[in-house]
Amino acid sequence: MHMRFRRGMLLVVLAISCVNGHAEAGETMPKSELVQSLESIFYACNFVTIAPRLFKAENFGVMPDGKKINTRPLQAAIDAAHKAGGGVVRLPQGVTVSGALFLKSNVELRLDEGVVLQAVQDDAEFPDKWTRIAGIEMDWPAALINVYKQENVRITGKGVIDGNGKYWWDKFWGDPKGQGGMMPEYQRRGLRWALDYDCKRVRPVVIYKSKNVLLNGFTVKRAGFWTITSTFSNRVHIDGVIIRNNIGGHGPSTDGIDIDSSSRVLVENCDVDCNDDNFCIKSGRDSDGLRVNRPSEHIVIRNCKTGRGHGLITLGSETSGGMNDIEVYGLKASGTRTGFRLKSAKVRGGRMRNIWIHDVEMDRVASPFHWELNWFPAYSYPPRPKDVPESEWPAHWKVMLTEVTPPERGIPEFYNLRISNVKVTNAGTAIYANAYPEKPLRDVHWENVAIEAKSGGKINNAKNWRMTNVVLYSSSQVELSNCTGVELPLLKSKRH
Repeated sequence: MHMRFRRGMLLVVLAISCVNGHAEAGETMPKSELVQSLESIFYACNFVTIAPRLFKAENFGVMPDGKKINTRPLQAAIDAAHKAGGGVVRLPQGVTVSGALFLKSNVELRLDEGVVLQAVQDDAEFPDKWTRIAGIEMDWPAALINVYKQENVRITGKGVIDGNGKYWWDKFWGDPKGQGGMMPEYQRRGLRWALDYDCKRVRPVVIYKSKNVLLNGFTVKRAGFWTITSTFSNRVHIDGVIIRNNIGGHGPSTDGIDIDSSSRVLVENCDVDCNDDNFCIKSGRDSDGLRVNRPSEHIVIRNCKTGRGHGLITLGSETSGGMNDIEVYGLKASGTRTGFRLKSAKVRGGRMRNIWIHDVEMDRVASPFHWELNWFPAYSYPPRPKDVPESEWPAHWKVMLTEVTPPERGIPEFYNLRISNVKVTNAGTAIYANAYPEKPLRDVHWENVAIEAKSGGKINNAKNWRMTNVVLYSSSQVELSNCTGVELPLLKSKRH
């Protein structure tokens, strides 16, 4: 009995050391229950344990010469590791060109420093798989690396995943921009709303309907479309990933990290420079998203930084399944277009609640708080196409053109938002918020926030906003329209 007790105590001590070993330096604020809950999952020693069997990719015929297409031999190495009960597939140094790869349960893909895994610019190498894209379930090309209906998977190392995306960027809007791609023709025909779904592009990393996944340490560059996506997944940890998409061009919709109808997700210590939303949370679009009705919840994004991009942290525009229990802190944005961004539409629906943004710094962010719930009408409200008969509509067009009934189901609702300990310098418009009279943006608590901006901005259709020690350094105050119980920040002249 005595020996059993001592062994049990040793296991407890080891478990505690695994958790405490990841504590952030300088963190003094008590951690929320949500943060503690996620740390207990992701910092435990037994999270995503992989058998120490090594499978060298070159032993399966992989050649990192930047020329040979290695899809088959590399997949063979992954399959062999899985069949053996799990193991580590390690790529050799150099440039390994490949099409779609499918990781399997209990397998780690190791990309050490000096390793580049590069997508081949050939659509045929990325077969369509059933998935969800921008809120709609549909067929879409497989990613370069797919964690598709698996569990206990790792992608690690200091190597590079190269999306090689210019081929797909040009497919969308041509080169030079506006010449030769699909965009000019779709705009001419009034089909801008369908372009993002019809122009199929390859993503670097996708996690789909999977559980217990760790992404750690690698760099992703030149994504053809969204960079890293977690959809319908549970218990995903993304740590120390670097994203650099604006290399050799400007890719359309090259989001950084997207979390879509997933639960228990921790994103930390990442550095994202991209074209679209840097960190984004989604949960389905319109009638299809309301049908699926799966929220994004129990999510923490912390201690990350952003450069170029459309949103330091974005919720939406796909909001139909709802979002709740989200905490974002320790983020720094420099030159990012938008800071805390909410976007939805009158056909999206969903309830977004219990969201806390704190200890954030933004500098040279044009719109630090931009909440537009009638976002991008030309994209959000598809008109029936005039020059394509219904019998020729693709399946995803039919889904997108299905009306939300009754219409009030489509009105999104955002409430119980908390913003605290935020510093904004060199901004354009301090606060812009636009919701709906039927469901105003309500119960927002601002505390210890300082914003330095050229103009105050506007708030339309809001209710019960409380401001405690909130200072706006600007030449103009925030304008209110159809608001009830909305407090304004203390207006002061600009700091020098």
